[in-house]
Order: sequence, then structure tokens, then C-alpha cells
Amino acid sequence: MPKVLRNTLLSVRDLAITAGPFILVAVVLLVVAYFALDPNPPRKVVLATGPEQGAYAEFGKRYAAALKQKGIQVELRNTQGAGENLRLLLDPKSGVDLAFLQGGAGEKTRSQVEADALTSLGSLFYEPVWLFYREDSAQRLLKADTLTNLVQLAGWKVNIGARGSGSAGLMRKMLEANRIDPATITQLRLEQTPAVVGFLGGEIDALVFVSAPESLMVQMLLQTPGVKLFDFAQAEAYSRRFAFMSPVTLPRGVVDLAKDMPPADVRLVAPTASLAAQPDTHPALIQLFVQAASAIHSEAGWFQRKGEFPSGKNTEWPLSKEAERFFRNGPPLLQHYLPFWLANLIDRMWVALVSIIAILIPLSRVVPPLYEFRIRSRIFRWYGQLRAVEDAQGKRPADELVRDLDAIETKVGNVTVPLSYADELYALRSHINLVRRRLMAAPAEVEA
Repeated sequence: MPKVLRNTLLSVRDLAITAGPFILVAVVLLVVAYFALDPNPPRKVVLATGPEQGAYAEFGKRYAAALKQKGIQVELRNTQGAGENLRLLLDPKSGVDLAFLQGGAGEKTRSQVEADALTSLGSLFYEPVWLFYREDSAQRLLKADTLTNLVQLAGWKVNIGARGSGSAGLMRKMLEANRIDPATITQLRLEQTPAVVGFLGGEIDALVFVSAPESLMVQMLLQTPGVKLFDFAQAEAYSRRFAFMSPVTLPRGVVDLAKDMPPADVRLVAPTASLAAQPDTHPALIQLFVQAASAIHSEAGWFQRKGEFPSGKNTEWPLSKEAERFFRNGPPLLQHYLPFWLANLIDRMWVALVSIIAILIPLSRVVPPLYEFRIRSRIFRWYGQLRAVEDAQGKRPADELVRDLDAIETKVGNVTVPLSYADELYALRSHINLVRRRLMAAPAEVEA
């Protein structure tokens, strides 16, 4: 091995050994901070959606596609709707991390659990109450073409939604507000697809959905001949009676401009859908879902203008800190320039990193003196043996002392130090020669 390379490697070794404890402390602190802060989210998350071909299911697919680009697998769990979603979220054994909830669906539940049992990611979109009825049923039961008031549903067969859906509880509240005896209506609890099949087959007079217009069933029924949509003429009054409802309008022609469908504005009432999570859901996952919500729900739709959703307003559960941060400042700055995983790691760890640096800076001042001591000790330890030889002059035979001095000089010749300390090594060699000259001169002085 070339001498230059050997000297370089030895210097690096000395520096590594000297700084080793310092580096070890830094690594230990980083590892402790990493596991304490848990900056990176899990790679898999479970999202409860709703029935197949419903709006929740359609939106769930969009969220899964958006998070897949960030390396997160979203498992979609189909349910009967908001009621079942709420029960799953409140059950820690269900395995569900996030779910779509319907405004008003958890009013009774919220009074039975702690206020922070769930955390909200914000409101996402309006979910109008779609009351579809058959025109021939209105003609048969009302002797008229149009249903104008919920009171007129007496004697009808109405599917109010499957068990676990949010529409059933909401419809009951509306019937109660109209002082309608539930016994006067045949209330069916079929799932969405069987209910639509029975409705189109004439076995059911009316059915209720609470869903965004992205629902395939809603879009299909809006364009089905012989099917009418109930116009909530008292929409404003409903919104005053129920705080979670908003009056919305289905504009004329919005379904199909060419066919002018619907032929007139239709007044509807709509709860606001939101996304909720368990309180221990990883903050980075919350951030990713809120960012996905912004991309999915921010465009103009049938009932909202561009930028109206998502929003931190009108949430029934406390807004999560990550969602609040997003609505206030937008996505974290680093995510504009770095991959998500790296940006998230820095974002979660920077406080810990600053604290660790504050601890290590004072400790780092010890490293240079230790390094200097380690290098100089290779030289200075030979001075002890050199002095012993010098002190033994006149007490031991001169030739024996010269042999000891030769041994010291040989060993010193194998000592390597960085160039910055070479002057001290050469000083040692000169001192060895000085002692040697004194030993050689000693006999002549005695004879004199």
C-alpha cells in the first residue's frame, strides 16, 4: 500500500474513532426521535364508502387512485351508507380508518360518545334528498300527475333506504316534522339495487336517496321516462328546522342541456357530506386525504360553485389539526419540490432535528481536543522512555543505553501522524539525536 494512502487511511481512522461516540449519540437521538414521532404513515388504509353504484363508492375509487400515486393502498369497504359508516368508525375493532358521513346522521350518536371520538377532515359536497316517484302512482293514488307535499305520501309504498344508510333516519325526521303517522306509509328497507328494480317494475311507488349527483342510480332515474323528482317547495323551511340541511336548487337543463332536463328548476334539501377519521389516524394520511379532497371536490358541480368545497365549515365533528392546517395554508411547502415521503419526513422531523442539533453542538466542541490529544499522545508517550534513558546515564552502561535509544528511534520511525502534526514528530526525532550525542560524548567528558 502506498505510504501516502496508508497515512490518509490512518488519519481517517483516528478521526472516526475520536468522533465515534459523538456520532453514536447523534444516531441514537435520531432513532429515538424517529420512533417517537412516527413520521411516515402506514402503507395501507381502510376507507368505508357506501353501496355499489352510489356516490360514496364512486368517490372512494377516486380517492384510492389519488393516494395510489403517493404509494398508499386504499382498501374500499362497501357499506349500506352513512349510518353503518359511523358505527364502523366508532368500533376500534372494525379496522376502518376513515369513512364518508352524512350531515345529521350522527346527531343521536354524538350525544352518546365523547366529543373527540372522531375527527373531521372537512365537508366535501352536498347530498340532496332525492325523492323519486312514479307518475302513474301519483295518478292512481292522488288523481294528479304531481306529488306536491310529503303529507300526500299516505297510502304509498316508499323505500326509505336500507338499514345502515343515512337516508332512512333523515326521512323519518322529515315525516315527523310534517306530523305524518309512519303507520300510514308502507316503509320498505331494501338495498339500493333491489329497490330501484322494484321501483322500475311498479312494485314500489317512491324511493328515497340521499346522495351526490355522481351516483349512477340518481343519474339514471333523472332520465327515466315516467319517473318524477319531488320538488321541495318548503326547502328553506326545512333548512331552518334542521341545522344540518341546506336549500339547494337543481338548475333547469343541468342534467341534459340538449333535452332540457329537468325542464324547470327543482328545489331540494341537502345535508353536507364529510370525511371523518378515527382520532389516532396518522397525520400524514389526513394530509394526503385532504389534498385528494381538494383535487376531487373543488370543481364546480350541479349544486356548488368552484372552490366552495372542501371546507372546514359546517362539520359535526371537531376538525383535525392537519385539515385545519391545510385549509389555512394549503399543502406543505416542501411537497411542492420534494417527493411526498421525503417532504413528509422533513416536515415531521424538523423540530426534533433542531433539538438534536442544539444538543450536539456543545458536544461537538469536545471532538477537536480529543482528536488532537489522540494524535499528540503517539508522540509524547515516547518522551517518557527518552527521559528514562537520559536519567539512566551514568547508572547503566552506555552501550546498553544506546541500544535502548536505537529501539526507541526504530519505533518512532514507524509512527505516522497527519502533516499538521509532523513538526512535533520531527522535534521528537531531533531530541532523540540530542540524547544520543550526549551519550556518545559522556565517556570523553569522564576522561577529561
